[in-house]
Amino acid sequence: MDFSGRHVVITGASSGIGYATAAKIVSLGGCVTLMARRAELLERAQRALGEAASCLAVDVADKLRLLAALDGAVERRGPIDALFLNAAFVGDFVPIWEYPDHTFEEVLRVNVSSPFWTVRHVLPAMMARRKGAILITGSLSSETGMAGNSGYVVSKHAALGLARSVAVEAAGSGVRCNCMLPGFIDTAMLAAVPDEKRAAMAGRTPLQRIGDPAEAAEVAAFLLSDAASHVTAQSWAVDGGLLGTLML
Repeated sequence: MDFSGRHVVITGASSGIGYATAAKIVSLGGCVTLMARRAELLERAQRALGEAASCLAVDVADKLRLLAALDGAVERRGPIDALFLNAAFVGDFVPIWEYPDHTFEEVLRVNVSSPFWTVRHVLPAMMARRKGAILITGSLSSETGMAGNSGYVVSKHAALGLARSVAVEAAGSGVRCNCMLPGFIDTAMLAAVPDEKRAAMAGRTPLQRIGDPAEAAEVAAFLLSDAASHVTAQSWAVDGGLLGTLML
């Protein structure tokens, strides 16, 4: 894989899979614009990556500021060659009959509306240049149900639907769009999970362990690169075999 001369924009980039993917792309010669809400973490990530990285602190749920940040990324680094929409909000873990309206709306705004706004804003320039790659982070719950977190499940089903729709609409221009489905990955989302539950998660996974963000980053970089030039409209699980098996 070679990202020389390529500009990649990554949301949710201050840590976890987003940061690991940025580091991988920089190691392959690319430049990255990192976007996330927490300025301190974002700036720390940018310093670690060096001159090949820029950072823009923005809440992706704020439509006007998000679009302004995307324009700012183009002004700083040039046209966007690849887009990794990785920012996400988990929401509440409660039964659907207790799920608050405001949380449901916030989850959809971050996980669905924000990718929609971003793609709609960036895609025309990619299509005009007849090249580009888009990757949206879904979840195993993009293809399966999960009790107690209905807002997140609904949003991740929608994320996969968005990726497939964009892929079909953009295919004629050579722009690709895919959806990555991480399983149990050692990110901030799992940091608060007690050791006993983490062990149970690992035990449910055929490979018998929690994944590392760098492993997901390898797949993300592949899907954003020309190495995946004939891959579009696909969902790629990075889950140690969990989605494709029935562990008894």
